[in-house]
Amino acid sequence: MKTFNANANVMDMFETGNVLKICAPMVRYSKLAFRSLVRKYNCDLCYTPMIVAADFMRSEKARDSEFTTCKGDRPLIVQFAANDAQTLADAASVVAPFSDGVDLNCGCPQRWAMSSGYGACLINKPELVKDMVRTVRDQVDEPNYSVSIKIRIHDDIRKTVDLCQKAESAGVSWITVHGRTAQERHQPVHYDGIKTIKDCVNIPVIANGDIKYLKDVETIHKLTGVDGVMSARGLLANPAMFSGFEDTPLHGDNLPFIMSLQWTAVAFFLYVEMGILLILCIPFISPKRWTRIFNCRLWSYVSRFWNKVFLTMIIILIVLFFDAVREVRKYSTKNAGTDAKLQPNMYDHLHMKLFRAQRNLYISGFAVFLWLVMKRVITMISQLASMSDTTAALQATADGANQASKKCMEDNERLKQALMEGSSDKATAEGMQLLREEVKKLKDGLKASDETLAKSHSEADVMKKQMEGLTREYDRLLREHQELQNRESTEDKKSA
Repeated sequence: MKTFNANANVMDMFETGNVLKICAPMVRYSKLAFRSLVRKYNCDLCYTPMIVAADFMRSEKARDSEFTTCKGDRPLIVQFAANDAQTLADAASVVAPFSDGVDLNCGCPQRWAMSSGYGACLINKPELVKDMVRTVRDQVDEPNYSVSIKIRIHDDIRKTVDLCQKAESAGVSWITVHGRTAQERHQPVHYDGIKTIKDCVNIPVIANGDIKYLKDVETIHKLTGVDGVMSARGLLANPAMFSGFEDTPLHGDNLPFIMSLQWTAVAFFLYVEMGILLILCIPFISPKRWTRIFNCRLWSYVSRFWNKVFLTMIIILIVLFFDAVREVRKYSTKNAGTDAKLQPNMYDHLHMKLFRAQRNLYISGFAVFLWLVMKRVITMISQLASMSDTTAALQATADGANQASKKCMEDNERLKQALMEGSSDKATAEGMQLLREEVKKLKDGLKASDETLAKSHSEADVMKKQMEGLTREYDRLLREHQELQNRESTEDKKSA
């Protein structure tokens, strides 16, 4: 393992003419044990994980857990997240006896950091960064103690150059540049922007981002002229080389394995849809049997939330679909590979990104399609089962009506035979007698109905006359009442 004099100036490492290999700050990973490991594999400089300066100064427990070191853990840079110059200076004074410099994090793109005023939001506050660097310089007495910053770039590289020049004027020791904007995660690194920054300042510049192989270090150095390469990913796979991975928590939403897990879940949901559709389309299971399954207690409980679950899944799948469309368009544009000359494996990187985006597009698109198809199939099965029950009921009613009509026809035939085809005149006479009795009964019923109707008419006439009499009596009483009122009002006027 390399030895380093704790009293030496860490800036002397940049004057050797070689490109420094630096282990980037990684939350929860860049602790003492990890730093001790990577120093055995030609790592020139190590960073601690990002430490929130305000919490570090406020809590003794935070100081004991966040910062640990030993005699062989040098050279060491302590990275802080801060939004206040005095707090950063106080934290630097505490760790100065045990480290070789402090680094201000101006590159973390996590939402919690930016909402608290830390990380990448500081690149839009160059005056504050300048003030923090100067305050640390004024408060820490050690002349060899370094003060550095780690930044991301702006869409307009001139703003980043202005930030770097102001930090240089405040006395910053070196600048680490992660060649992506605060909004970019896995897009290609803008090495041309790093080169522009290196050309515009007179202090060491360290490149960070997507360095995967040892040959990339030399390539980036030749193209940008940087003094060092900061990286973290792939340490154990290739210990002599540290490929670029930013100083953000490994559990963030921007990590590839989280995105893979997300699309793995969507793919699993797609296969579940396919399995359910295959089961629903089995020809040996009739709609009535599916109805019995749908009427079970568990399905009845689930069906109460079915519409909400359906709409929720539709919204999620459509959002994922449009996100996949956006990714495909981003990696399919003509200018997506304009920076390929700055990194030899850029085309492979872009093609892999495009392949994954297209795969995600197909997965989400088919998932949306099959979800709609499954909803329609279940609805059609339910409707078909209901129609089958209705058809069975109508068929039973029709069969009953047919039997009744058949019986009536048989009775009519027997009656005709009894009347028209009797074996003697006596049978015919008996049949005629029965018909006469039936006709007589019908006439008697009709006569009774006429009498009842006539009686009803007479009662209605009587009631009509009574109503007319009551109306006349009411009009008479109304006139008398009016006359009494008029007479009463006249007497009142006379008495007044």
